[in-house]
Amino acid sequence: MGGNDTVITLKGSVEIVTEFFFTAINSILYQRGIYQPETFKREAKYGLTVLTTTDEGLLSYLGQVMTQMESWLTYGDVQRLVVVVSGIDSGETLERWQFNVSIEDDGCGALISVNDENQNISSNVMKLGHSSGDKLGKKRQSKTVKEVHDEIQAIIRQITASVTFLPLLNEPCSFDLLIY
Repeated sequence: MGGNDTVITLKGSVEIVTEFFFTAINSILYQRGIYQPETFKREAKYGLTVLTTTDEGLLSYLGQVMTQMESWLTYGDVQRLVVVVSGIDSGETLERWQFNVSIEDDGCGALISVNDENQNISSNVMKLGHSSGDKLGKKRQSKTVKEVHDEIQAIIRQITASVTFLPLLNEPCSFDLLIY
């Protein structure tokens, strides 16, 4: 690793994971048409153009969830975030987008993988490390912010690409966020 590389700290990892979840949820809501396309704005993140909601109610809700998520991630209390897409008329669960979070035993990072339970399309894994040594005092291989952003970029691309394989949603839908 070069001298100018920024290594991610645990706090930085939590902030990156929280921002990733916010971006991924927005991507799913846009790509699956849960909210109208005109309620999203383009932003550059992770070397991609991503769409983020401008809906005040949704921003407020996601802001509250992400604040709580940050706290839970800091204490290692999150194993999974699930975005459940349900039909409003039928009440049926149409899709479940599952993001698994695994905090490593030595506290040196988090692993995140994503898949859609219905289709098992995406299976990319993002690993976040931080600069503390492990219990034996050995330095762990840590990732730079750029390396993590590249991995996030790959996951966001998978979410976008998976839409082409999923069936059209033929009824108005809502979503729920489940955090385990």
